[in-house]
Amino acid sequence: MSSAAALSEPQVLAHAKRRLFPNPDEPNTYSVVDTQFAMEEWLSGQPVSPDIREQLAPFNHVRLGTGYPDLVGVRPLESDLLAIERFGDQPPLVAVEAKGYTGSDTVDVERGIVQAYDRLHEANAAYVAAPSRAISPSAQTLARELNVGVLGVDTSGDVEPLEVPRVVGNRTSDDATAIRFQATAQGVANKSFGLNHPKNYLGVPLALYHPDDTDEVLAKYVVRATDDARRGAAFLGLIEERPDRVDLTPLGEEVVRFALSQYESVGAALNVFEEWQGSQKRFSDLAPEWGLLTRRVVWTYPATQILVEELQTMHDDGIHEPSLVDLVEWLHIHHPTFTVELFLRGTDDVRSRVLDAEGNIQADELVDGNVFHSPTVFQLKAMLYHGGILTERGAEPHRLTPQTDVWQLREPLDFNPSNTE
Repeated sequence: MSSAAALSEPQVLAHAKRRLFPNPDEPNTYSVVDTQFAMEEWLSGQPVSPDIREQLAPFNHVRLGTGYPDLVGVRPLESDLLAIERFGDQPPLVAVEAKGYTGSDTVDVERGIVQAYDRLHEANAAYVAAPSRAISPSAQTLARELNVGVLGVDTSGDVEPLEVPRVVGNRTSDDATAIRFQATAQGVANKSFGLNHPKNYLGVPLALYHPDDTDEVLAKYVVRATDDARRGAAFLGLIEERPDRVDLTPLGEEVVRFALSQYESVGAALNVFEEWQGSQKRFSDLAPEWGLLTRRVVWTYPATQILVEELQTMHDDGIHEPSLVDLVEWLHIHHPTFTVELFLRGTDDVRSRVLDAEGNIQADELVDGNVFHSPTVFQLKAMLYHGGILTERGAEPHRLTPQTDVWQLREPLDFNPSNTE
């Protein structure tokens, strides 16, 4: 077998991912690799090294078009990777199909091109990645005709764009929306609600509006963990962090207006926030008006809307006190990509344990609280509790018993068909 044949499909994909998504912490960036690559063996007798799996993580089973691409991600790509430099105001959704040498010493590049073309039903750009020596002129011609990019991967790991695609606009599926969401400032990947009380985030717009130094005001009147407070406020869409400044969003401005409608000044409102420090009482009971504002703010967070809608449907179906395990299994049937991204930690260990090669949930693994994402099961759930939406607050993953952790609406609706017209 030639030296080029050493490039297996997981290796090709790892090099392509590094070229397309070099920095996972870059703004407006997120990517996942299909769950089949989380397995310890790719071909029989050909193990996938832990280093490669670590490079490929996180894993998810994302449907685009009629199948599941090897990699799906969102990122503002460089001009040498696209036939145009810019696509509107949002970074493109990218799909990648990887092909490597098989046991028969062949690479089916043409099949990868056709697969990538199918992903263009829902992606903005699609690529096939393959060993450079295996890419023929006829394959490049086919890719050019189908508007599929071609990434040639060298044995050294260098990746060269041999064909660059045009960015196209397409409809967005539920799966694609989940990946796009993760690339925004509100996505849970690589970010966190660091605090579990909504007052700590509602106080940020007030501190930003106050004439004194924002962090000093936050630390004195609201919470000392100012970085966590800022990050959570951005998470909830109350502020927008720019390279040179922090601005109030329209929702953040509304928080300030609400404070001014209740108190004579923002300073007076912050004095009340200081009195609330350390309180364990449900916020909607402690301060009903602020509780209603909390409810409005957390409702604008897209995950809240899906959670409430599905919990109501579970209630309608007779599941009145669903556990965390019940909820995740239910959600995964209806919103699989969203469920994995919101609830499961993105590490190679967790995703490969909980998801099989086809992306199915291994229910017995859900009894371990440590597989869950803390910003969801602890902080987000606590805010839904304080906003009066859920009956119970959240718990840290290491203290969590998923089978008994209840996710129940505080005020479920009981629809009676006889009362409808």
